[in-house]
Amino acid sequence: MRIRRRKRVVVTVVTDVNAPIDQLALQALSTEKLRVIVLLIITGLMAIQSLVPPSMLSSDLGAALQQNMGSFMRWRFAIVGFLIVYLVAQRLLVAYLIKTHQGIPPVYPFITALIEISMPTAGLVMAATYASPGSPVPLIPVFLYHVFIVLSALRLSLFLSLFTGAVAAIEFLVVSRFYLDRMNFYRPIQVPIGISLLVLGAVTGFVGREIRKRMVEANKLAEERNNIVHMFGRHVSPAVVNELLASGSDLRGEKKSVCVMFLDIRNFTSFAEKKSPEEVVYYLEHLFDFMIEIVNRNHGIINKFLGDGFMAVFGAPISDGHNCLNAVQAAKEILMRLKIEIAQGNVPPTRVGIGLHSGDAVMGSIGSALRREYTVIGDVVNLASRIEKLNKEFDSELLISEEVKHDALSDNLSEAISMGHVQVRGREEPIQIYQLA
Repeated sequence: MRIRRRKRVVVTVVTDVNAPIDQLALQALSTEKLRVIVLLIITGLMAIQSLVPPSMLSSDLGAALQQNMGSFMRWRFAIVGFLIVYLVAQRLLVAYLIKTHQGIPPVYPFITALIEISMPTAGLVMAATYASPGSPVPLIPVFLYHVFIVLSALRLSLFLSLFTGAVAAIEFLVVSRFYLDRMNFYRPIQVPIGISLLVLGAVTGFVGREIRKRMVEANKLAEERNNIVHMFGRHVSPAVVNELLASGSDLRGEKKSVCVMFLDIRNFTSFAEKKSPEEVVYYLEHLFDFMIEIVNRNHGIINKFLGDGFMAVFGAPISDGHNCLNAVQAAKEILMRLKIEIAQGNVPPTRVGIGLHSGDAVMGSIGSALRREYTVIGDVVNLASRIEKLNKEFDSELLISEEVKHDALSDNLSEAISMGHVQVRGREEPIQIYQLA
């Protein structure tokens, strides 16, 4: 007689229900990080361009700009330098928020949007101040307005993009009124440009909102998948998990017809008394190893471990329409495999008792936000437990109820041995019991 010791790895999934931010907020931070990086790249290119004197880029800059080249370059360096420092600081802040799983303060995006959209305005004022009439220099800040507005889509907020577009439109019109009029710059189309900035903000906002909707849907599907995987963990076969994911089964309480199996290891207390805790654990793990595999293969799930036994359910959360037949087949396979393991010396002589009963039950995810469990509730559970205990009285290993016999053995009635009507504890009327092993 020997017990094979197997090392098993148990993976525990810990879910912090009080996490500072959810998955969607974390993804929003990731898109904000991407937006800042893109702005840094654009600003870096502007910094490189700032090193080249405007006179080398175009001969049409005008005499006014040529005369004030020193002041113009200083202002340009100041604006680009401030924007680089600001974006680097923002990049570090976003990285910190992602690392610490902290959400973005509600007012933060609007403050940063105001600062960022004011940079092209500052460039526009500078160009209007130093450039001559007809100079193309103001074209660059106007282009940057559009860049900042389009990138606001990555902030996934309709109102934030509308805010960005509205601020850009207002600032452009104000600068046009007080600075660009003297240059005769954009005078015929100042108002249309301002309106176009506002419209671009609205369109970008709708795009960002649609992106956010898609992210919410994707997160919902991922959360449903995680709920199913975490809820059933290693207690069901991969086929059942895949079928749950494909069907999108609701884990809320619902009524179903199921077949419940209770299995108990006989004389376990006296066995455990004579063994060390480690030997008891190895013994149980070896037994449960093949028993769980058999239950899973026959479309059942292990709902609860009961120390020296377990409760299995056939027909929930997924049913193939043959719940009782699957349960009977699983019970027979367990008894047959147990005999083989004993004969091979893998486990000491062991007897088990199995009880099966079929009926309606309510099942689903029950509990609180801190602890939830997929469980089965109903008289069918209580009666299956009572039937299993009758194995001691009849010196049997597998007992089933009339309901199980009717559904699972309709083609082979002679296989079941009637034990008559038996009174069970907690019930007024006796029930018909049949022995299969």
